[in-house]
Amino acid sequence: MTQTLKAHFLVLFATFLVAGSFIASSKLSGVIDSISLTLFRFFLASLFLAPVVLLNKKLREKIISTMPRAMIISLFFSLYFISFFKALETTTALNAGTLYTLVPLITAVFCVFIFKDKISFYQMILYFIGIIGTCIVIFKGNLELFLSFSLNHGDFIFLFATVFMALYSISLKFLYKKDDELFVLVFTTLLGGCIWMFLALEIFNIPLEWEKIEGNLIFYMAYLVIGATLTTVYLYQKSSIILGPKKLMAYIYLNPAAVAVLMYIFEGKLITSWIFVGILISTFATIVLLKQK
Repeated sequence: MTQTLKAHFLVLFATFLVAGSFIASSKLSGVIDSISLTLFRFFLASLFLAPVVLLNKKLREKIISTMPRAMIISLFFSLYFISFFKALETTTALNAGTLYTLVPLITAVFCVFIFKDKISFYQMILYFIGIIGTCIVIFKGNLELFLSFSLNHGDFIFLFATVFMALYSISLKFLYKKDDELFVLVFTTLLGGCIWMFLALEIFNIPLEWEKIEGNLIFYMAYLVIGATLTTVYLYQKSSIILGPKKLMAYIYLNPAAVAVLMYIFEGKLITSWIFVGILISTFATIVLLKQK
């Protein structure tokens, strides 16, 4: 198996891990503030990885030189979460999911200026096909629901979140150096995330309330920490080096489909014919985009 093909499998796996985080997050929703919950995720993930880095002299020596770049990467990552949660105070998850489909296109536009990439007319069509496919899944093929879609204050905040997610994916590639140790980069990124999320907690005067995560909620939290944070940050960083941000973000079109599949497997929620059509369209757009040079 080539490095490129392996990277594609890693991102696909990460896509399903992220999809699973929507289910786990819904179980934890309302227990504590979302920003506090994200800080808890970053803190536990960095704590989990700390022995691997700190007990290895070679890795430990890389921390200081890696930290400044990791702070920038984690800044965009943290700003995405902060904007996302602030947006949800005045908008719906449906609106946010719809706007999130813009991330691949925004990433591609940024790559034109940063990496001197080019976007052909054919690729632009594919991006819009991907958006249409994911919107069919999100709106479950309900045209009336789609036509009632309108932007509000929270949606404009979430537009900033999509920009921060695009910049996060670009920074993974742009700030990477050949002599970087991947475990150190992931560890310092999570550490940086803790710092930024703690500052957000102080700015918005949000209490921690971590003690409320108890009982069965601990299992959902464990998934968010190990599966949806530590593992995905590692997989995205590793894959971005090989695939680049444009191809990495193209997998976003598969997110709603992955959520629908997992909801069917674990909660028995049926996949309607319209959702299936949307999955096929978004999958087609993603595969063709990934084949582009």
